[in-house]
Amino acid sequence: MRASVVSIGNSKGIRIPKAILQQCGIAGEVEMSVEGGRIVLSPLSTVPRQGWRESMAAMHSVGEEAPLWPDALDLDMGDWDWE
Repeated sequence: MRASVVSIGNSKGIRIPKAILQQCGIAGEVEMSVEGGRIVLSPLSTVPRQGWRESMAAMHSVGEEAPLWPDALDLDMGDWDWE
């Protein structure tokens, strides 16, 4: 299939038929890259926190579930340096 590059404001664009977008699973945002002189569009995941459960399980299995910073918050801000 051929497509023409068209002006869109100060940019250029290509109209992608709906059927092609559906075949690729593209509904919203895409990741765009250049590989070997070709423009590659990949659909971005629209599921919030996708894969977090598996990542947390893997971290737990090797004992890496400790927080990165202390869980306590100094609400009096006595230890803060205000200079």
